Amino acid sequence: MAVQPILKYPHPVLKKLCKRVEVIDQCIVDLIRDLVDTMHAGPGSVGVAASQIGVTLRVCVVDVSKNRLGKENNHGLLCMINPEIAARSGLAVMREGCMSVPDYTGDVDRATEVTVRFSESDGSSREITASGFEAVALQHEMDHLDGVLFLDRIVSIKTGLFRRKNYS
Repeated sequence: MAVQPILKYPHPVLKKLCKRVEVIDQCIVDLIRDLVDTMHAGPGSVGVAASQIGVTLRVCVVDVSKNRLGKENNHGLLCMINPEIAARSGLAVMREGCMSVPDYTGDVDRATEVTVRFSESDGSSREITASGFEAVALQHEMDHLDGVLFLDRIVSIKTGLFRRKNYS
């Protein structure tokens, strides 16, 4: 479909709780296409949530397969409707960035492994277990659906927030 503009912090939509998708129709399929196109257009992007393009529905996409950190351990392109974390384990501090907060990165506590349940665009249910960088990306995008930014999860505002030098 089309690359959509990314909302930037402090846009109020980024802090909204997104609504569950009740019916998977052509509008949802088109939304997923827009999210994928927008993700691929973003410099170094590995995911986009619907709220980042101004749509407050529980839909997001993640694909870490082209990133050096996720190349060896990934599920490819994940287009998730109403995703939920069913289980999580491990804990690590990870450096995160976000297209909605383009000037900063931050150290965030994340589970190192998550099991996620979601619907796909054809209505089928799927469950995956992800680890490492993919697990972090999934948690990051799912946080957007709850109106949570990585800024809200920084381990230390004094020592864990960094001005971004570039996107690579």
